[in-house]
Amino acid sequence: METKMNRKVNIWPLIIVGLIVIAVLAAVWAAFTFDAFSSAHFPFTPVPAPEFNPADLEVYYIARTVFSTINIALLVFLIATYATLYSKTRSEFTIGLLIFAVAFLIKDVLSSPFLIGAFRFHLAGLGPFALIEPLFELMALSVLLYISVKY
Repeated sequence: METKMNRKVNIWPLIIVGLIVIAVLAAVWAAFTFDAFSSAHFPFTPVPAPEFNPADLEVYYIARTVFSTINIALLVFLIATYATLYSKTRSEFTIGLLIFAVAFLIKDVLSSPFLIGAFRFHLAGLGPFALIEPLFELMALSVLLYISVKY
């Protein structure tokens, strides 16, 4: 007897295409709005931008924006997967995974460069270190999504 849990649904092409579209849109949006966030003073007075550092390339912050946005999309996929899984199994472990994914989603939304820029603060002085945290999170969430969808 085969259950719904054992059916293999090939959703990977849809997930990959969706993530690529999200990444491209985030990169374009970040490239066009990167300098626009530094002019106004509403609602907070921003911290003054530090002096130019040659190692502090704009490419790092655009890449951070792309990785951060992909992480948010992966977490939305994970939350949907765990919510579906919980509705089928009513497992406490799945509730724990759902809480974990929601907590990371809140963290990623609040630390998104788009939200930081919307409040007129600057990402500066991090250089290539701006990429490390979202890149490792992207790898971990990708593995978690792969395992969650596979089983």
